[in-house]
Amino acid sequence: MTTPGADFDELITDDDERAPEDREPIGTRLDEWWGRMLGSPLRQRLWYWGGPIAVTLLAAVLRLWRLGDPRSLVFDETFYVKDAYTLMKLGYEGSWPANADQSFNAGKVDIYLTDGSYVAHPPLGKWLISLGLQVFGAENTVGWRISTAIVGILAVLVLVLIARQLFGSTVLATIAGGLLAIDGHAIVLSRTALLDNFVMIFCLLGFWAVLLDRNQSARRLSQWIARRTDAGRGTDWGPALWGRPWLIAAGLAFGLASAVKWSGLYFVAAFAVYTLVVDAVARRRAGVTFWVSGTIFKQGPATFLLTVPIALAGYLASWTGWFVTKGGYYRDWADQPGNAATGFFSWVPHAVQSFWHYQQSVYDFNVNEHSPHSYSANPLTWLFLVRPTAFYYVAQNRGEAGCSFSSCAEYVTSIANPILWWAATAAIFYLVYRLVRYREWKVGLILMGMVAGYLPWLLYTQRTVFQFYGIVFEPYMILGLVFVMGLLLGRRTDPSWRRLSGIRVVGFFLALVIVVSAFFYPVWTGMQVPTWFAQIHYWLPGWR
Repeated sequence: MTTPGADFDELITDDDERAPEDREPIGTRLDEWWGRMLGSPLRQRLWYWGGPIAVTLLAAVLRLWRLGDPRSLVFDETFYVKDAYTLMKLGYEGSWPANADQSFNAGKVDIYLTDGSYVAHPPLGKWLISLGLQVFGAENTVGWRISTAIVGILAVLVLVLIARQLFGSTVLATIAGGLLAIDGHAIVLSRTALLDNFVMIFCLLGFWAVLLDRNQSARRLSQWIARRTDAGRGTDWGPALWGRPWLIAAGLAFGLASAVKWSGLYFVAAFAVYTLVVDAVARRRAGVTFWVSGTIFKQGPATFLLTVPIALAGYLASWTGWFVTKGGYYRDWADQPGNAATGFFSWVPHAVQSFWHYQQSVYDFNVNEHSPHSYSANPLTWLFLVRPTAFYYVAQNRGEAGCSFSSCAEYVTSIANPILWWAATAAIFYLVYRLVRYREWKVGLILMGMVAGYLPWLLYTQRTVFQFYGIVFEPYMILGLVFVMGLLLGRRTDPSWRRLSGIRVVGFFLALVIVVSAFFYPVWTGMQVPTWFAQIHYWLPGWR
């Protein structure tokens, strides 16, 4: 069965011993042309970095052009931008007077109160937003969004590097990055100062670290087995591998994701299980006798200590401002009469007791959040793009704000490119079948990203949640889609008819995705368009 990775990048190697006239034609003229294009080491190096850099620059243009528009707080920016500003000024999230948005939009930003504000998410994402406020000023709408825009651009480059590591192909890697670069879901989340893009990048970095650790730990296990064998010693339980820097990096990345939103904890749990399963399979293949018990009792504790403490440290570090100041919400809760612990836990510092109470309160809030919202979307519908979130809509009549039509609209909807999203959904379902049928590790790793990023939300079908939360697992949907593209493209050594058919299908699909992205781009970026133009983007009833 053909697997991704052997595409245009490869040089043709023909070891077919049949007579030339009996051989079925292989490759295509495009393969020949591409082979000539990469005919020297210099050109190969240029392509190795040229493709990734090109799609990253494309992502930068699509995310940074008119980044300051709309020139007002959009959707939940009303919480996160103002929280970021008070974090920068006070060290904790402060409160704001009623109707503060109008003043903030007008550039009157120093109207915050020193009372702590109750917030439902950890501080790290807001600290990152505050970096843009530091550079551009809180009066500048570019400053609100520049941090999440930079993260969205970097995510494209990171996805390219992951895809190349996974598939061994710069072509497939560039396609993966290009798809993320031009998708509306990723564009809108990169142009809006929300928290989800930060969760996505940290989880993606953790995923990359897990991939690198998988390769490194397999080599180290083989080396350990070889040394034991050469010494005539047994391999009953296998080793406890401690020298795993990429595993530590994964723990830190997932911990930082959790310091933005608690949904990052699902990645900590899912990939902790994944690494143990991978370790167990590797031990079995290496001939370790007690590979199950060896994984659980030897490698399991090591893996825990390599990941969980660093993840916890990253999470706690994000709360430094709350600990070193006195005005944060619940900061003095344990100092109030009757609140502090008595008995065995009375020795715990009041700051820690107050922090623990705050975390319990946030958990209760998040689990029981059922406030109705017109754009709430059941997680069961996310893969089918039933109810995307409209972030911003302003209607204008002729002559208003430069409108030259009978009516105009400035509209921002976080809908993904529907052709891309639906194709990626189909690919993910195919990968589930393929995992059962062929048990390919690459497929399992991609699906693990979906397990961590999507499946936990199915436990909260009654909670108020939104389609745009899916940005966290979108990179894995794209990896799944590109995996399937690799199967369609095949190898340069495939028969010419099969190779050409695959190229045509993939080429047509990519062209269609580009056209649809160009069609939707105005309503991803809040450009002023005729009302009728905005309305023809409502392909399904739930898109209104």
